[in-house]
Amino acid sequence: MALYLEDLHVGDTFISEKYHLSADKIKSFAREFDPQVFHCDEDLAEDTFFKGLAASGWHTAAITMRLLTESLPFAHGVIGAGVEINWPQPTRPNDILYVKSKIKEMKTSKSKPNQAIVFVECETINQHDEVCQTLVAKLLSFSRKED
Repeated sequence: MALYLEDLHVGDTFISEKYHLSADKIKSFAREFDPQVFHCDEDLAEDTFFKGLAASGWHTAAITMRLLTESLPFAHGVIGAGVEINWPQPTRPNDILYVKSKIKEMKTSKSKPNQAIVFVECETINQHDEVCQTLVAKLLSFSRKED
């Protein structure tokens, strides 16, 4: 069911499915996009700031995006207009992640009243109820009516 602007309200909350992150997925992503020892090598990672293998923040962000696209069924897709992102703690091998998203604010466009920017606060949470990532996304939403 696609959600249009008329279907959305401040306070609406969406919960994604779960995603299991393995050490192999962490290392594979890191080798291609963020090749640092704390993302690529369990042994070398022990002597780093992270004290063990940790997923790249960008990997956590990519997983979050996947879970968002599945849990926020915005009509016309999840179209970003900006984001503020934080990683309060590392994402680790064998974490089971899900995303909890809440609409915080909606601003209808003055020049295009069939569109709005929807501010969505998202938390990426692991199996221990620890927040691994927070982000506030500005997402474009459209009305059913064409103006």
